[in-house]
Amino acid sequence: MIQDVEIKRLQPHADDRGFLMELLRVDDPIFEQFGQAYVSLNYPGVIRAWHYHKEQTDLWVCVKGMIKVGLYDPRDESPTRGEANTIYLGEHNYALLKIPVGVYHGYKTVGAEPSLLINFPTKPYNREQPDEYRAPYDSPDIPFDWEVKFT
Repeated sequence: MIQDVEIKRLQPHADDRGFLMELLRVDDPIFEQFGQAYVSLNYPGVIRAWHYHKEQTDLWVCVKGMIKVGLYDPRDESPTRGEANTIYLGEHNYALLKIPVGVYHGYKTVGAEPSLLINFPTKPYNREQPDEYRAPYDSPDIPFDWEVKFT
């Protein structure tokens, strides 16, 4: 796992009415600070990648559908520099994923239905000076394959 990436397993609490699942609490060890919260709907096969932040940490939960998350560590000072990780989030793997400052990240909706991703970034979005540094989803500098594997 890339250094400073954290995963908090989420537990749905089911009863006759459905289920309730806590996503993030201020007393969670994974929590840093609140910046804002937003939800992103993504159609099957859509890839949203790559970008990283210099100031904010992202905390992702996929609450509907499934996503294939790609992470890549370009940080010079990191012992995991050059490593890439794949993590699946969603209805078959409820988890909160903490993506640290400086780590490239993106995701692809996998399966036949749209995904809903909730993000709790530690800083609010600055429209005048976005804290986003981008690379194309198919960048030759990032060793990651977005294709779904059928093995």
